[in-house]
Amino acid sequence: MTSPFFIALLLAGVTAQFADKLALDTITLAATQGGANPRFVGFLVAAQSAAWLLISLPAGVLADRMAPRTLILAGGALMTLGSGLGALLLAGGAIGPGLALSTFIAAAGPVTIALSIFVLMPKAVTLAELPRANSRLELGRAALSLVAPLIAGWAVARASGWLGLGLCAACGVVVIMAASRLPAERPPAQPRQPLHRAIAEGGAFVARHPYLRPIALCAIGWNLAFFAFMALLAPYALRVLALDPATVGLASSVYGAGAIAAALTGAWLIARLPTGVLLVFGPAVSLFGAAALALAPPALGWPALALAFFLFGFGPILWFITQTTLRQAVTPQPLLGRVSATITTAMYGMRPVGALAGGLAGEWFGVEMAMWLPVGLFALSTLAILASQMPRLKVMPVAELSPG
Repeated sequence: MTSPFFIALLLAGVTAQFADKLALDTITLAATQGGANPRFVGFLVAAQSAAWLLISLPAGVLADRMAPRTLILAGGALMTLGSGLGALLLAGGAIGPGLALSTFIAAAGPVTIALSIFVLMPKAVTLAELPRANSRLELGRAALSLVAPLIAGWAVARASGWLGLGLCAACGVVVIMAASRLPAERPPAQPRQPLHRAIAEGGAFVARHPYLRPIALCAIGWNLAFFAFMALLAPYALRVLALDPATVGLASSVYGAGAIAAALTGAWLIARLPTGVLLVFGPAVSLFGAAALALAPPALGWPALALAFFLFGFGPILWFITQTTLRQAVTPQPLLGRVSATITTAMYGMRPVGALAGGLAGEWFGVEMAMWLPVGLFALSTLAILASQMPRLKVMPVAELSPG
């Protein structure tokens, strides 16, 4: 896996995700420091999420029709354009709709890049090397996700938030340079369908497939649960567990440690444990972590919160590496982009719904009782896997890998 092809893919993927996280941290901090109200800060976050919602499905179709190298180049250009515009706006103190628009443009880049890498990865490495390749990609993302908030905080604290977005624009240039080393071959010609039918074909394949359908349902349930949890986290930790903000931040950072641990051990575990066990493990440990926190007395609040975040980082990242490898193995090459886009859209579509449900539950029932909402949703995500054929899956279904 030291081929220039794989290294270029790794560099493009990790850099794009780092820039996406850095941009989010920078714009929210800079806007808040600039006097924006919570509603507008939420609008900025929604602008970034909207790119994943609105761009994923058409980008998935393009990833199946065009040379993925072309899409990665386009993604790098969008990152540079959007982040560069945002940096100019922050430098001029212009915190308004223009910043939201630049955020959307910049976020469209990592969307197209992520989908293109999913399509290209099975061509860059052998099927046996896919778990290790996906683990390396997640390791880079997890490590840099720890660095992004530090850079954003440092820049905004010096009234130089534009530097954070300037670095994101530079990341776009790095992506373009990495993409230039990728092969320019186009996918084999397929009958050209209207966009809506091409998108529907990918969704129908996921809905019919005995492995992809439970993966999608599990991902929907988990994202609902996690973002309901995140909406309740601050009031629950501060009011019920009586923790101070610094302690909550320290416990939350354990998530990164769990994600890095999963990325480091993912390929080793996938090679040694039944695939079905790993696919159950991710949502199941999330359920355990959330339930342990909901049951923990205030005296054990910090250890319980740190344990929950470690499990949220370790289990789901290991699950993500496993299911990504499985999706690449069982999806025909002409459908890779659309299948990935379908699951990505389902996940991101649930995030605002989960956050809204968590906030409303906290308002109606009180945060202590509402914390059982994410517990129940994590249970449903676990059930989506347990009720399928997945638990009986011993190894990756190599024989199902299809070129078309």
